Amino acid sequence: MSAETGTTTLRHNPLNAVTATVERVTYADGRTLVRKVLRRPVASTGPWAASEDPRHWNYWRRELEVYRDDELRKQLADAGLVLPAADVTEHADGATITMEDIQGTPGTRFSLAEHAGLARACGRWQARPAGERWWTSTGFLRDYSTTREVPWELVDDDAAWQQPLVAETWPPGLRAAWTQLVAHRNDLLDLVGRLPRARCHLDLWVSNVIQRPTGELALLDWAFTGDGSLGEDLGNHIPDAVFDLFWPAERLPELAETCVDNYLDGLREAGWRGDPDDVRFAVMASGVKYAWLLPGLLAQASDISHHAYHQQADSHHLFHQRGQALRFVADRALRALS
Repeated sequence: MSAETGTTTLRHNPLNAVTATVERVTYADGRTLVRKVLRRPVASTGPWAASEDPRHWNYWRRELEVYRDDELRKQLADAGLVLPAADVTEHADGATITMEDIQGTPGTRFSLAEHAGLARACGRWQARPAGERWWTSTGFLRDYSTTREVPWELVDDDAAWQQPLVAETWPPGLRAAWTQLVAHRNDLLDLVGRLPRARCHLDLWVSNVIQRPTGELALLDWAFTGDGSLGEDLGNHIPDAVFDLFWPAERLPELAETCVDNYLDGLREAGWRGDPDDVRFAVMASGVKYAWLLPGLLAQASDISHHAYHQQADSHHLFHQRGQALRFVADRALRALS
């Protein structure tokens, strides 16, 4: 292999204790690869602490096992999805995954048609039973959404809602809707847990997908993958596109309808004959994952600056877009319950 000539840090979640670095490496012969360095758990606390438990949502070795799983790679390929080729090297303090640098259109720039294609391919993949794996996560939705410190009291705090950035940008009715969502959080989590199951990515969103010029869709960042409800991945993908300003909130209903319809079409193409309402309920109710987000935003509303996916954003625009998306999530989750 030729010598390295440079590295570029790629955007990733710096709070996650599992991830040390994610870089694009350039070599003297012009090739590029993506190198992700993972850390073994050390004594740490907080919502992003790494775990040694293979069923924990933040199990540090999970991605190593994913990239070594030839059966998963074939199942994805049959559905039109790509698991990047990768070499895995383990070392005393962690591991390094060196994977192909997928070229194409990033999900952050997807058109509605490209979102539809992704949803359809995911339906084809998740329609087929997945073999048991000792390293897949269980209970992700409940554990991820209920084990973080959240200033819940702000949901009922008049002063928090009167902050200019909130009062000027958030839609009417959001406070009442979110109060209801929080009150029924366990009911929503129970509902999602009772719905038909699938092997899910569990971090499906625009920054974790790239479409090759040939049409295949590469899925990245498999750190959380495991048991979820059929449709739960869409419940993450759809609102996250707006929360981090990669899709306009004004077109959120259109995105949701398109993705759900195409996901159902993909399921049927692969032989699934279940109840489509179960899938719709999963997409809607899994929005409970974001119960913590609104009080967190209330706590930040008086900050001088704000960020979307680790980049500074216009505060007024950010809160307006997130406010619209939060109302959409709350309304749909509560409708699933009723």
